[in-house]
Amino acid sequence: METGRFTDHLWDRTKALRGAIDDLEFLRLLGAGTLPPEVFRTYIEQDSLYLAGYSKVLAILSSKAPDAAAARFWANSAASAVSVESALHDELLGGGKLPAREGEPEHSAACLGYVSYLIATAATESYAVGAAAALPCFWIYAEVGRDLAVRAAAVLAADPDHPYARWVATYGDAEFQESAAAARTMVDAAAEIAGERERAAMLAAFTVATRYELMFWDTALHPQPWPAP
Repeated sequence: METGRFTDHLWDRTKALRGAIDDLEFLRLLGAGTLPPEVFRTYIEQDSLYLAGYSKVLAILSSKAPDAAAARFWANSAASAVSVESALHDELLGGGKLPAREGEPEHSAACLGYVSYLIATAATESYAVGAAAALPCFWIYAEVGRDLAVRAAAVLAADPDHPYARWVATYGDAEFQESAAAARTMVDAAAEIAGERERAAMLAAFTVATRYELMFWDTALHPQPWPAP
């Protein structure tokens, strides 16, 4: 196995994709506080649908974890996705600050594809591959969020009543940054005992999930509607 952390290798191999994420118009407008409120609502709705599926992914990883510490980490993360994150979404969607929507939202193609891929990978592939697939949601979100939180703080200083800047400011939350670091550690530990074939599958899973991260954010601003029934 090559020297250095395996997750550093994953990060390096997805550099172009991460650059494309950093350049997204959606993230630029979100950080500047100029994203149209109806687009932000769409993003929050999709994120809520995503988290409902992602919590299942984390629960599956907990059940397949090789030791008690890893099982606790994934289980606690699943619980947090359901309770803490969902509460934040519900507050935004029901607080009257964002435009109302008629009817229930449905998964976008990107959201459904992402969630379905992660659940299938966690359930049918090895623990190591499933953990690698789950990692981008922790790690990329933490990296993007750190920058967004700084920019949102500036927006809030100018407009304390901004409809979503306070929520964006939570992206840089220290606890989430710590969770992302812990998820990296879990994947590194899994890679240490994996064979070359399994590590290659981990890289492939991490890459696919990173592609979905890009698509998830981008399609909130540039939707790709489902074909009409």
